[in-house]
Amino acid sequence: MTARHLLTTLALASLSGTLFADIAPPSGFTPLFNGKDLGGWRGGETFDHRKLMAMPEGERAAKVKTWTDDMLQHWKVEGDELVNDGHGAYATTEKEYGDFELFVDYNMAPLGDSGIYLRNVPQVQIWDHENPDPGGKLGRAKGSGALWNNSPGAPGKDPLVMADKPAGEWNHVRVLMTGSRVSVWLNDKLTVDHAILENYYNRKTPIPARGPLCLQTHGASIRWRNLFIREIGSDEADKILAAK
Repeated sequence: MTARHLLTTLALASLSGTLFADIAPPSGFTPLFNGKDLGGWRGGETFDHRKLMAMPEGERAAKVKTWTDDMLQHWKVEGDELVNDGHGAYATTEKEYGDFELFVDYNMAPLGDSGIYLRNVPQVQIWDHENPDPGGKLGRAKGSGALWNNSPGAPGKDPLVMADKPAGEWNHVRVLMTGSRVSVWLNDKLTVDHAILENYYNRKTPIPARGPLCLQTHGASIRWRNLFIREIGSDEADKILAAK
């Protein structure tokens, strides 16, 4: 990370009490949500992006249209927030991303279960850590902000700390992704430290070099705001990887 971006991050951290409500994009970042409508977003699902891109153009367009038609039934804009009713296809960026730094705020209803797909690969886990989890099989009580779809015992599978605010309150996520390596901060606490995001669709191969971001829906309403992204160039990515 450059000195300028480090200063930006520190300045943003000082605003963590407000979780970036109603502020302009941080320096170097671009909004993913225009604050007016669903422009720049399409529907998506848990579907291998490589397979989608390998489809004939007409078949691919038809599948994306089916997802998008469904997405538009369950997503809406309220003020500066993207709101989902807990159902339907995922809000998925039309643009693909490689290496990036991402800021996202979310406010999820009780009993919710959601996530952020990176290059269409699941996922940075978001859920209600107070939702009963018989036997602890799912690991809800450990909190959000980890790469839950990694293999059991793999780095990043569980969060390093429990950093969630209660369901119904705003939480802030920061994601830094370079190559297959992902670091996550939830409410300014490091929950994943430079772990490899496994390819959920084929664990024998790495994740795609580029792909869309998806906001998952999974049974409870959730609100999103202040979605900002900064694309990372190859020189900076190399420095981040070398530093680790």
